[in-house]
Amino acid sequence: MNAGLPRLALTAGEPAGVGPELLVHLATLPLAAGLVAITDRDLLHRAATRCGVALDLLDDDGLAHPHAPGSLRVRHVPLAVEEHPGQPDPRNARHVLATLAEVADGCLAGRYAAVVTAPLQKASINDAGIPFSGHTEFFAQRAGVEVVMMLASPELRVALATTHLPLHAVPAAITGEALERTLRIVHGELRGKFGLAQPRIAVLGLNPHAGEGGHMGREELDVIEPTLARLRAQGMALLGPLPADTAFVPAQRTRYDAVLAMYHDQALPVLKSEAFDRTVNLTLGLPFIRTSVDHGTALDLAGTGRADPSSLIAAARMALELVERSTP
Repeated sequence: MNAGLPRLALTAGEPAGVGPELLVHLATLPLAAGLVAITDRDLLHRAATRCGVALDLLDDDGLAHPHAPGSLRVRHVPLAVEEHPGQPDPRNARHVLATLAEVADGCLAGRYAAVVTAPLQKASINDAGIPFSGHTEFFAQRAGVEVVMMLASPELRVALATTHLPLHAVPAAITGEALERTLRIVHGELRGKFGLAQPRIAVLGLNPHAGEGGHMGREELDVIEPTLARLRAQGMALLGPLPADTAFVPAQRTRYDAVLAMYHDQALPVLKSEAFDRTVNLTLGLPFIRTSVDHGTALDLAGTGRADPSSLIAAARMALELVERSTP
């Protein structure tokens, strides 16, 4: 046993989605970590059977055992009812939330070096009468911190000024205070987690053509530009506000290390269309490392054993890279 081996926590997400099968595929690969799945043991056994994978499921004893491909340590959190692939059951909502609470508290207590999350079904949790907007917001509340969602591929990093908001609510959420807080988190994490001494951040405008001098909206003039000017004066390397329709052309990309988009669908389609199977979702600002897949529960594929584990594999590898980089 390697005493310095990081323990990587894994959640299976929505029991009726592809998450359990993705964890099964991940467990067949060599990884320099101790893998611990926080979920229902029988759920993983059924998923392995559907995938045609022989998987040895072991109880987690809290120690950092080297991962052996074809095995997986499990911290058992029981389902309320047995899953039916492709058919989320709100009765299992509390099981899903219990797994998230365990990994968050475990990371805060130092039991896990990082957490990698499989996709969950937000609607199923809300259908159970539990207000829920996503992993990012859950972990932020659990840790008592402000966070930022970032999606990263080998070629591009995109952070979000707002996350899961309806489009009509976005303009009011773009305030100088919120934008400054977000940029400080992104800047700090690019330095601390990604090792960039002086990160260059491109900031997109909210409106078409970045407002075109106020003719297509005043958020750029009244909020975004003054905030960027204030932070530039404090030493941050900030570009923008840039028009979103040209910010991702090759000539622009050489000028920055990351992009801050104003809302969810402003920049993520570009990233996902280029590197869907290699993109990782990260939560910046947490006192622990959290990565995830960049896709949903794929209910149409659940139970078939054909779901592509590439994004989960990329998330696990990025988590371990970040752990290694942050280890003294």
